[in-house]
Amino acid sequence: MTPHTGQDDRPRSRRSLLVCALIGAALMAAVDEIVFHQILAWHHFYDRSTSTVGLLSDGLLHTAELLALVAGFVLYADLRRGGTLAPRHARAGLVLGLGAFQLFDGVVDHKLLRVHQIRYGVDITGYDLAWNAAGLVLLIAGVVLALRARRA
Repeated sequence: MTPHTGQDDRPRSRRSLLVCALIGAALMAAVDEIVFHQILAWHHFYDRSTSTVGLLSDGLLHTAELLALVAGFVLYADLRRGGTLAPRHARAGLVLGLGAFQLFDGVVDHKLLRVHQIRYGVDITGYDLAWNAAGLVLLIAGVVLALRARRA
């Protein structure tokens, strides 16, 4: 125990995993928003209204992703500063967060809620398969890393 905080100095596996999962999800949201919403202009976060509403929804997504990144990195810095970061669990959490966001977006946003599609004016089957497969691969890789971290 550290005398100044009264906290246990052992690595915090669960917290390391969750904090980095938050960072991973926010990072994937940023990649999605920058690449698909801005650079390629394939869709907005909410495409069921006017383009003005679509741009507003992108701004709100960008705000949420930035807040999540800042919060995640503050929590990460706290783990590092306290010497309680569990690096293997942190890596697993990052990959889990990347995959969870990707798969959530592909299944919930694209298919269940239909707030937007990946792209318009084309057959989206291949895009959907690639999008969800990438998310699933990341999610499975995160689970494998988490299981390995747990055993180590």
